Amino acid sequence: MTDQQLDQLSINTIRTLSMDAVQQARSGHPGTPMALAPLVYTLWNRVLRFDPQDPIWPNRDRFVLSNGHASMLLWSVLHLTRTQAVDADYEILGHPSVSLDDIRRFRQLNSRAPGHPEYHWVSGVETTTGPLGQGVATSVGMAIAQKWLANRYNKPGFDVFDYDIYAVSGDGCMMEGVASEAASLAGHLGLDNLCWVWDNNHITIEGNTKIAFTEDVAARFLAYDWNVLRVGDANDIERIEHALAVFRKTKGRPTFIVLDSHIGYGSPHKQDTPAAHGEPLGEDEIKLVKRAYGWPEDAKFLVPDGVYEHFTAGIGKRGAEARKKWEQLFAAYRTQFPTLATEVDQMQRRELPAGWDRNLPSFPADPKGLAGREASGKVLNVLAQNIPWLLGGSADLAPSNKTALTYEGAGSFQADTPGGKNLHFGIREHAMGAVVNGLSLSKIRGFGSTFFIFSDYARPAIRLSALMELPTIFIFTHDAMGDGEDGPTHQPVEQLASLRAIPGLVTLRPGDANEVVEAYRYIMQLRHEPAVLALSRQPLPTLDRRKYASAAGVAKGAYVLADVPGRKPEVILIASGSEVSLAVQAHEALVAEGIRSRVVSMPSWDIFDHQPKEYQDTVLPPDVKARVAVEQASTFGWERYVGDAGRVIGMKTFGASAPLKELQRHFGFEPDRVTAAAKELLGRR
Repeated sequence: MTDQQLDQLSINTIRTLSMDAVQQARSGHPGTPMALAPLVYTLWNRVLRFDPQDPIWPNRDRFVLSNGHASMLLWSVLHLTRTQAVDADYEILGHPSVSLDDIRRFRQLNSRAPGHPEYHWVSGVETTTGPLGQGVATSVGMAIAQKWLANRYNKPGFDVFDYDIYAVSGDGCMMEGVASEAASLAGHLGLDNLCWVWDNNHITIEGNTKIAFTEDVAARFLAYDWNVLRVGDANDIERIEHALAVFRKTKGRPTFIVLDSHIGYGSPHKQDTPAAHGEPLGEDEIKLVKRAYGWPEDAKFLVPDGVYEHFTAGIGKRGAEARKKWEQLFAAYRTQFPTLATEVDQMQRRELPAGWDRNLPSFPADPKGLAGREASGKVLNVLAQNIPWLLGGSADLAPSNKTALTYEGAGSFQADTPGGKNLHFGIREHAMGAVVNGLSLSKIRGFGSTFFIFSDYARPAIRLSALMELPTIFIFTHDAMGDGEDGPTHQPVEQLASLRAIPGLVTLRPGDANEVVEAYRYIMQLRHEPAVLALSRQPLPTLDRRKYASAAGVAKGAYVLADVPGRKPEVILIASGSEVSLAVQAHEALVAEGIRSRVVSMPSWDIFDHQPKEYQDTVLPPDVKARVAVEQASTFGWERYVGDAGRVIGMKTFGASAPLKELQRHFGFEPDRVTAAAKELLGRR
């Protein structure tokens, strides 16, 4: 066969595998894989610097399928390229990432061909995509990461990091606001290592896009300062390859390729219709499509002779050569720049450098205290100097969040200063979350920050971070009613409960400056869990740790902060954040009245719930039923710790606009209210 014939055979193999898998599963999206098979074939077999035998080598190009419903495109190409599986310890396992049997069991339990691309589950998947727009937004974080890595680690003659990022998107991605936020930021930063390809097929589930989406998308991206190209025929692989070559030559701005396609290409009755989008074609229609492709009509999951070999001769040969050349380069680099090479090794394995926690502050007892955000800023500036690859920023709130890295040389990440460690996300919370995910996927330790109330705007990306098991860091300040006059629009009530409900997300609400230090100490050692810090705007008393327990108890999620020595408590007061000092005041008042009180600081439900039951029972003895929890947030969920006989002092409404002290009085966050609740439980007046 000629190369041209092998090209077409390979493209049609991707198409037919996709159709057959969706049909067998009776679920899925066949139309987009049928339309985009030429693009994905061209990108993978002619362009991408990716070695199927080592799919995690650091300088590989990244491929993101943002329109994740077309996952059969990815499963087909991962299978045909014989991409190898890699385990959580970064070991190549010696078997394919996606087998033909996985494709036969598309969308079935334990198949390595799930309904959408899942990072960690399938090797060769660079990020989890499903919610539209998330993939392209995450790719911006990947592009920022490459620029930062190149600036720090590349040396004359040693281009250790020079990879590109390719993201394929659909109409849905272009409609989602997160993609617009991210595209605007990418254009501002001039990320010329980033290429988005838009599958312009004019079809969504409800019909033709003209019913809701008629803007000039190309003009929008020109306004974002992207290089905009157009390929008028998605089947023209030479023009596709040419457009991708133009991208690689374009400097100073990202590239946006408009690819005009026909969803369900080749289907005589369903091409260019919504019916090709989200449902199987049907056995009869598949036979007609295969006839149009010149394919055996009754063959299922067919990979014709020569297809595997064609991919081996293309991406297999090119990728192996690129990886081996890089490994030789890095071996020489290690000799000349051993310290930097060690940093790269540690980053890739999500390890921390020696002395990463040196010089962390210890705050003396102070009744006036320090705001959680202030303590956080001090800790963050120490950690960022100790950990070179810790960087991030705020959604236009760094002066208020106290996340600015102010030490000499920290700098700001901009197009002309890609080594800066302060990222300026602008007022783009959703894109910020996705960008932080992209940084983490690139092995940088990234953080993002805003007011806690606006975690709602970042929540979809935070959820994906937990789903992907990424050690991202989200720093949220103004965690309760500390900005009282701004009123309920700025006072988080349900946010703690919402984030605590996300599996795998570590949510911490420290109670004083030293708990903030210990929270960071815990967070930085995470390798597979994202973390949220909820910090106060207002000063919190810094507790006297000579009198009360060490803040190191934060690492257990909850700990006995104050107790009556040698005696069993009658009542337990449980609190987090700004209410810890309130509970301590109530405790002292109860003890003065002869009531055996215990204070439990509980900065993290998640961490505490993962402790052995023996430890949990020492903190919250099961036979002590009199328990009062106090927190300036929704009471939802606290019953698991206070039980049926306990009380929760919290928020059951939204807040109000007033000075903080007035709000505390109005909503009952005062020591007298806590002591009264405790006495009621004990039957005392």
